[in-house]
Amino acid sequence: MEVSLSETGGLTRRMEVAVPATEVAREVQQRLKQLSRTARLKGFRPGKAPLAVITKQFGDQVRAEVVSDLMRSSFAQAVSQEKLRPAGGPRIEPLALPPESDLKYAAHFEVLPDIKVNSPEQLAIERPTATVTEDDVDGMIENMRAQRPVFTPVDRPAAAGDRVVFDYQARIGGRLVEEGDLKDVRVVLGSGQAMPELESGLAGVRAGEERTVQVTFPPQHPHKRLAGQEAELHLSIKAVEEQSLPAVDAEFCRTYGVEEGGLEEMRAQVRKSMERELAGVIRNRVRVQTLDALYRDNPLPVPRALLEEQVQSLQIDTARRLGIRDVRQLPPAQSFEEPARRRVTLGLLVGQIVQNEGLKVDRARVQERLAELTESYPDPEQARRAYLQNADAMRQIEAAVLEEQVVEWLLARARVSERPASFKELTGFGQSGQPDHDHEHEHLPPVPPAGEPGPSASEQVGP
Repeated sequence: MEVSLSETGGLTRRMEVAVPATEVAREVQQRLKQLSRTARLKGFRPGKAPLAVITKQFGDQVRAEVVSDLMRSSFAQAVSQEKLRPAGGPRIEPLALPPESDLKYAAHFEVLPDIKVNSPEQLAIERPTATVTEDDVDGMIENMRAQRPVFTPVDRPAAAGDRVVFDYQARIGGRLVEEGDLKDVRVVLGSGQAMPELESGLAGVRAGEERTVQVTFPPQHPHKRLAGQEAELHLSIKAVEEQSLPAVDAEFCRTYGVEEGGLEEMRAQVRKSMERELAGVIRNRVRVQTLDALYRDNPLPVPRALLEEQVQSLQIDTARRLGIRDVRQLPPAQSFEEPARRRVTLGLLVGQIVQNEGLKVDRARVQERLAELTESYPDPEQARRAYLQNADAMRQIEAAVLEEQVVEWLLARARVSERPASFKELTGFGQSGQPDHDHEHEHLPPVPPAGEPGPSASEQVGP
């Protein structure tokens, strides 16, 4: 087999391969002989047709299959011979395919860049430090009270914060909409739960009152007859309920799954959950900083094939997260190129460190990560078995652990300083919106992180 290699710019290569005609002919003959043993042709018993008849009947088809298979196998052999690392499959350009001649083709493909990871000793990382204080626990308990409000009927006009209970009938053009009525609808005024026109129409209502409100239903409304339509809602007000926070007593503790120990036990569980959440946030902050620093300190040319693959992955993730079904509604591919470039580059760098340092997945950590992922499930052991039976899920966990080991290897050599902070600052607790930390849960090929964040501290207490 003759191989000729040339660079066509950047990471792109053109490789010409020539497979001797004798090898092609030998493989064709072998397959025709194998076929003759089982072929069923009219006028011949199974496996008894002469080779000449088999050749006439199937020769072109068998040769096409042989040529395709030889292109694939010879490309793999040539790549190994030239010590190349393709970044993706080749584009094959046939150069000579006539019978009785050598098989010649050109393969166009990209190769992975040569990767040299710079010494991590110059990487500067800032590790935030914080503790969960009694005030933090108090704030979380208040937040949990707000999640379990008590509503008491009152005989007065509805005001902001009150819950209004009502039935309604929908009319379009003065005609009742079939199945367009609802019973016992509950809306907390000022919460943004309902359409603005409906909330405005409920302001000041009293129990027993009836009102008519003009609304425009959103296009995505589940009732197809109402979706996107202007309608009249005829409201029958059944109750106005004042909202208050529940007492922090044994019953309140039980609503969060704390059956014994009362408030003291609840505070202990809340603190444990908050500390776990805080540790996760700090770990993610440090991880992101470390990977960012690694990315900045080790620029690499990125194969276009890998870049496009990651762009597509990001587009799919965005569509899933936003509930987009029409790809035409997605942002253009160009807007995903920079994060895709970062992911590919970091995947290559992390993989190179794993190879250079001979890092192996820490099995004890895999079990610890599995326990962390399943402990918040109603039946942790059942969830654990489900993970263990899912090969893809376990590969992701193992890859996350291996990436964590790479981050620790970098941190052991980088310049790490500490910065005091607070639980609220790091977690965004009590703020109108949680801070958006870029890349905290991204997927790095080929070593992905843990995946989606777990439940918050308050969500981890109780059912």
